[in-house]
Amino acid sequence: MKKTLLAASAAISSFSFQPAHAQSSVTLYGIVDNGIEYQSGGGANHVIRASSGGLFATVYGFIGHEDLGGGLHVNFQLEQGFSAVNGAAQNSADAFNRLAWVGLSGSFGELRFGRQKKPQYLYLDGEIDPLAAKSIASPLNDFDDVSVRASNAITWFTPDWHGLTAQFLVGLRDSTTQPSNGIQTYNVVVKYINGPWHVAAGYDQQDNATGTSMQKVFTAVTSLRVKAARFYLVYHTETQSDHSQNEATYSASASYLFNPANEIAVMYGYLHDRTGKGNNAQQIGLSYEYFLSKSSILYAAAGLIDNRNQASYTLNGTEYSGIAMTPGATARGVIVGITHKF
Repeated sequence: MKKTLLAASAAISSFSFQPAHAQSSVTLYGIVDNGIEYQSGGGANHVIRASSGGLFATVYGFIGHEDLGGGLHVNFQLEQGFSAVNGAAQNSADAFNRLAWVGLSGSFGELRFGRQKKPQYLYLDGEIDPLAAKSIASPLNDFDDVSVRASNAITWFTPDWHGLTAQFLVGLRDSTTQPSNGIQTYNVVVKYINGPWHVAAGYDQQDNATGTSMQKVFTAVTSLRVKAARFYLVYHTETQSDHSQNEATYSASASYLFNPANEIAVMYGYLHDRTGKGNNAQQIGLSYEYFLSKSSILYAAAGLIDNRNQASYTLNGTEYSGIAMTPGATARGVIVGITHKF
């Protein structure tokens, strides 16, 4: 009788496990983005080069979910960046240099633990301008000097409450920082969406690795969709506690979708150096995207930066740095490329 009960129990257990296992999934995904660009940094300083990551970062990764029942899920994501023009890893010392986290989601929202994008980047950049602060065309991509990821991070995504959501992140120190324990970074973003109108604000505070200076970043954005157009306004500040940085950026931009296959965007940004040195800059950027399909895009992006005094801001791609600038010179650049998501 005992053997019969044990066999029945084992059979029931095996059947009850199979549905849970069937509801697990792991997906391989990626983006390949390659282009040809021209950049000028003043005088004879100019390049024509192949660049990877002009509009989107070139990456591959794995994302997985397991349904535990009752609305509870286990989630994870691993992501590595690389160059599609030469195949080199973005950082060969790390197996997954961009993302490596695991977490839980449910009625409480979502918790993530590990290396991940800060809310300032993950949650706010999509509201900043038509390109989500990407490519040489975006003034906010070229003027901002913020870290977009945090290791040893704990993040909470709140549930949606009548269009209001928020994300909170705390990043812990480790053996690579001084001191080697405690909290290194805080980041919070709040966003409200009401139909075509979006408004959001975020604050980021992070110590450098040696513990000698603290950066504070504040961003406030709003945007409005009017038929096929969307208009954006941004106020962004960055300061360092050692007084090496104190700047404010003001940005206005718009996009227009002519039809499902063609979209253009124009962006303007003005950076005010508040240290009193007069190292101000302004940029205008233009972009065009032709959607070959839901997965593939042909694009062109251009930017021009007017550096003042000793300012030397350059045109950065989404995943690479611009060329070195002659202080006070005008930066010019254009890139034509193709991106494919899988």
